[in-house]
Parts: sequence; structure tokens; C-alpha cells
Amino acid sequence: MRNVFLLSAAVILAGCLPDKAATPQTERSLHERVLTLDTHIDIPLTYMTEIDPQFDTALQVDLPKLAAGHLDAGFWIIYTPQGELTEAGYAAGREIAETRYRAITDLVNSYPEKVEMALTAADVRNAVDNGRHAVLIGMENAYPMGENPDVALWARRGVRYIGITHFGHNQFGDSSNANPKRDDGPRHDGLSDLGKRLIRAMNDNGVMVDVSHTGKETMMQAADYSRAPIIASHSGVKAMADTARNLDDEQLLKIKDVGGVAQMVALGAYVKLPTAEQAAARKALDAEFGDRAGWDQAKRDRYGERRAAITAMAPEATVAEFVDHIDHAVKVAGIDHVGIASDFDGGGGIDGWQDASETANVTAELERRGYSEEEIEKIWSGNLLRVMEAAERAGR
Repeated sequence: MRNVFLLSAAVILAGCLPDKAATPQTERSLHERVLTLDTHIDIPLTYMTEIDPQFDTALQVDLPKLAAGHLDAGFWIIYTPQGELTEAGYAAGREIAETRYRAITDLVNSYPEKVEMALTAADVRNAVDNGRHAVLIGMENAYPMGENPDVALWARRGVRYIGITHFGHNQFGDSSNANPKRDDGPRHDGLSDLGKRLIRAMNDNGVMVDVSHTGKETMMQAADYSRAPIIASHSGVKAMADTARNLDDEQLLKIKDVGGVAQMVALGAYVKLPTAEQAAARKALDAEFGDRAGWDQAKRDRYGERRAAITAMAPEATVAEFVDHIDHAVKVAGIDHVGIASDFDGGGGIDGWQDASETANVTAELERRGYSEEEIEKIWSGNLLRVMEAAERAGR
């Protein structure tokens, strides 16, 4: 019997594990029975230095919230904002990447009775069986790898997916969202030659290719070029919210054709479109704050507070509207090619799933709409773990 991550916040703080026999299979809810895996959990640069996640924090994800929400596993993210395509830019990006990598490893080393690093799909299942949250590592934006990407190094460190781009084109490919200050139209018309080398290196090292934030041509070419199934680690669908970052039906079908998975993201701006007033306010705010590449944590916090005030100008996206994205993706691509991502602490959060403690509300909405337990497990983790196993087989 699999012992899911059933720790209450009080038990987390006491450092104790529940008795496996104390909660019989028949008495556990469907949410507690399925293995839940979130493919996108961001962390601030002050994580594990100024912020201790063993306590209840202002973050959307910490150990008590994971326990309360029965969130079994997650990809913790090494995120680097897009900077200049220069050696100085790459060096600054590497420093940011190293900071976040150290924080994730510090988390695992500091609380081994509560969290466990997972390098394979089997590791994920074993960690959860042992009552621990399975920590995986994803890299959002390959930019800090520079012109000679050492995928093998990051794979040895535990990275199991790499996003090709973020906001703004980079050395590997075109983004879904060009940077108006630097990008005058497409840079590569999809993948660059270096981007193809990056994908081949990911395949060789068992690392999943992530196409969230890539332009459509980049995404379609990556699907064709990769010899392992691709993922979109945190994307919505254009049919529900027509934004540049979301996936259209042709993209969903392409992901299905190559055996991949599209992880629907619970980020309000991509779940439903802003009002005209909100859109104007966001545009003005972005113009005021300028290029994200130069922001320190204090500026990120100020931006987040201002952005939250704009979000509050109209009703927030809801869990039901988020599951509308899942429904559409399942209708187009099929039940085997859809998953879930929160984007917590990176902009994610919707009414009903504002932090990890409310994770069960997503399962409840899926159950309410008639998804079976087998289908819910596929959406929560089974599909992603299948793709992860395929990437492992592709690696040397």
C-alpha cells in the first residue's frame, strides 16, 4: 500500500511520520490515494538563506502547505530571466542558476525525513511510498548554459527537464513572447543549430525537452527533432485563453503524436484573459519596471505586489476555469497527454488553488466532472512519469 504524503502541518514540525496502518486504503480520499505531481514550483533567490520552508511562510509552497494539500511530488525550478546574448549575460545567468540549484539541494539535505531527491520516475514512486515529498529539478530557460551547453553536468546534478526559452528569444530558439526591446521579429525561425544540439544533448542524457514559453515553430521543430517525447511543463490552451504563451490545438495534437504531455498551468493570466482595464494597467506596469533581467529580489517583490493589485481589479480565475483547460486538452490530445502545473511562487495561483494546501480542490473538481480515479492519476502524475521513463530510455 502506497503511503502518500499524509503529514499534517503539526506533524511536519514534529518531524514524525504517520503509521502506515493508521489510515486504511478504504478510508483515504481519492486525492490521498493518487500520486500528485506538480511540474512547476518556483523559488525566490533568498530560499534556504532568508526563508526556511520547514515553517509556514508567505510562500505558496512550504513543507506545512505540501503536507496539508497532500502534494506528493514537484519539479522545483532553476529559473533564469532572459538577458543579453553575451558572455557577460551568460555569466550573470549562471550565477542565478547556481543560486537556485544550491537552494534546492540545501532543501533536500536539510530535511531528509520530509523530502527526497528523485532522479528517475521510479525514485518518485519510492519517495512517495516512504512518506516523503519527491523533489525533482527543472530548468526554466536554457539561456545560462551559454554557447556551449553542458547538459551532462546539469543532468548529473539532477535536472530532469530543461525549457528551451523564456520571455525573449535566446541562443537556442525563438520564444512565444518576443522582447520588444531586443527582438525585431523571429531570430531563428524556430530552433537554432545550437538549439538542435541542445535537444540532442538532452536526449543523450535522459533530460526531458520542455517547450513551454517557446514559439510555435520552435515547439513544432523540437517535437520533430527530439527522439524522446517532449513536455510543455506549464502551459494553457488558446481555446480557453488566446495568449501568445498558450498552446493551440495543432500544438496539442503534435504533443500527442510524439507521445508527450501538456501540463496545464494554474496561472490566472493564462487561465482567463484580463479585462481591457487590467491589460492597460499591466502594460503600464511592465513599461515602468522595465527589463526583468536586471531585477533584484526586492524589485521582484514590488512588481509582484503591484501586479497582484491589478489582478484584484476583476474576479480571479477559478479552479473550475482551470479545469476547463484540462477538459479541452483531454478532448483534443487525449487523456494520456495532459497534466498539471501550479507555477506557484512564480505567478501561479487561482481562486480555490492559491497555494499548495488547497491542492485537493483540483482533484475534487476533476472528480466532480466525472473523471475516474485512473484518469485522475494519469493527469496528476502518470502521464508525466511515462514521458520521464521514455526520456530515461533515450539517454545513454
